Amino acid sequence: MPTERKCDQFLVDLAKAGCRQSFDMLVVKYQRRLLRIIHRIVFDRAQAEDLVQESFIKAYRGLAHFRGECAFYTWLYTIGVNTAKQYLITQAKRNLTFSMPRFDLGATFAGTEEIPDINTPDSALESKQLALAIYSALNSLTLDERTSIVLRELEGLSYEEISKIMQCPVGTVRSRIFRAREEIFEQISPKPLA
Repeated sequence: MPTERKCDQFLVDLAKAGCRQSFDMLVVKYQRRLLRIIHRIVFDRAQAEDLVQESFIKAYRGLAHFRGECAFYTWLYTIGVNTAKQYLITQAKRNLTFSMPRFDLGATFAGTEEIPDINTPDSALESKQLALAIYSALNSLTLDERTSIVLRELEGLSYEEISKIMQCPVGTVRSRIFRAREEIFEQISPKPLA
């Protein structure tokens, strides 16, 4: 049975040969995962959808440069993360102020609707407040720290995969994740009453 990487490489080879349907299959396979990552970086669902589309266009145009040295999704995530980072840098250069985004927690935590609701109203409120505090803490991180922690904790990628995606040493990834965890913990920890 062929591995996922071999299947992806086969589809890439077909796309390089001019079969657009094979690239469409890669889009269908990875668009939701890439959207999840980019949305957690830019905090704007509509903009994330545009950036995903832009990432796939870049990937399609750059297929000739994909040599298969890493998995296709690693290469695609690199393009997606860099596209999201470039968008945020461009926005910052335009001197736009970043306000606290409105979070759609139902869409963010997909798959939780099957879990029976045994929470009391108080515990449900506490859970929602904790989720908002975590998102606020994520938003306060540097772009590299936020991207690293999202790829590790929310997407479950290895340090090596994150290193390839972010084009930096594994040690740098580890330190970014460590700093991000510390910052998030600091912000969501209860503060002693004065």
